[in-house]
Amino acid sequence: MKGYLVLEDGTSFSGELDQEACCTGEAVFFTGMTGYQEVLTDPSYKGQIIVFTYPLIGNYGINEKDLESKIPQVKAAVVYEACEHFSHHEAISSVREYLNKWNIPLLTQVDTRAVVKKIRSGGTMNAAISTSEAPPAALPREENPAQTAAAKDIIVMGDGQQHIALIDFGFKKSIASSLMKRGCKVTVIPYPQINAVYDINPDGIVLSNGPGDPKSIAPYMKQISSIISDFPTLGICLGHQLIALAFGGNTYKLPFGHRGANHPVIDRKTKRVFMTSQNHSYVVDETSIDENELSIRFHHVNDASVEGLSHKRLPVLSVQFHPEAHPGPAESEWIFDEYIEKVIPARREIAHA
Repeated sequence: MKGYLVLEDGTSFSGELDQEACCTGEAVFFTGMTGYQEVLTDPSYKGQIIVFTYPLIGNYGINEKDLESKIPQVKAAVVYEACEHFSHHEAISSVREYLNKWNIPLLTQVDTRAVVKKIRSGGTMNAAISTSEAPPAALPREENPAQTAAAKDIIVMGDGQQHIALIDFGFKKSIASSLMKRGCKVTVIPYPQINAVYDINPDGIVLSNGPGDPKSIAPYMKQISSIISDFPTLGICLGHQLIALAFGGNTYKLPFGHRGANHPVIDRKTKRVFMTSQNHSYVVDETSIDENELSIRFHHVNDASVEGLSHKRLPVLSVQFHPEAHPGPAESEWIFDEYIEKVIPARREIAHA
């Protein structure tokens, strides 16, 4: 049936809908050529309508091992063409079948180039998927999507020499997998239960990725500040922003965010540039960084935004990009190695000093 993506400013884009399923959410775009399965199931996309810029989505289908969470997290997907005849030996369904199973609207035959141009010029805005091109009466915003993206219960994964507490704001499975691959036992703690960190006394803390504005986590900043001071900490994406806030920094929203698999980042320590996978709307305000506490470790090459921090005294490291990739290049996986091999031992040295 005829369907529409209707932006909050009244602009509409027509396409084809499988079912009479309507929804609202923040319209954003992803520029990667592959990795649609990881994107659909990444909790950082919670509550968003994702527009895929690559014109053909679904040619290798959906498999069981590349899910970043158990269910799709997006509100809807917008593509030019959804491939029906997928080809991959591990595939079990098409993208259309997968989304239909979870009643997630899929709008196809949309001029996604025009949508992206609109978002780039007008900024990210709320939108609706509808069978009518008339603007909806109201487009509600979810104040704190991390609340629903985070798990409800503490879970333990793996069995290794190092014990890492992964604070869950909507974590990707690949972050836990990257830690376990490096010999870590991982205890996933939903952020509302963050004080459980002191019960398990881990070797280190990882603050996960997650959706939404980092300032929506403000009620938990006191606890976050405490564990950062008490344990070696790695922050990823939202976790990076929370570390900046914990040390008095500020964050702001980009016009249309960074979402893709080819973002160049420079390491100011080594002067090396590497390609990264990114998915975020908010960034750390460089002018707000307390230089007595933090050093800027990484910058985005394209727009010079802050891509990572290190603390001058505490074993704390943060990255705005996704070192676990999935999707995208794995060039920055060494961040996990640096954290485990250098940051955690540094804490032990401080403790025995």
